[in-house]
Amino acid sequence: MSMQPNKDKVILKLFGERVRTLRQSRGCSQEALALAAGLDRTYIGGVERGERNISLINIQKIACALEVSAADLLQFQQDGDL
Repeated sequence: MSMQPNKDKVILKLFGERVRTLRQSRGCSQEALALAAGLDRTYIGGVERGERNISLINIQKIACALEVSAADLLQFQQDGDL
């Protein structure tokens, strides 16, 4: 069952905010996170802005770089039913 495009955008935005919050709580720049994850800084910026529909592999790379589990990255607040 497919979600509506608006709901997809909300999920991407919430995920990006979660990545940004965890990154900032560690005093880490986007560039440092990207380097640790083996990704481009502009990609991390796109993820944090909710512009990228990130793959499972890249979720794991970012989680490892932040020293959290992939499940921890997916722990974001949802408003209502998504």
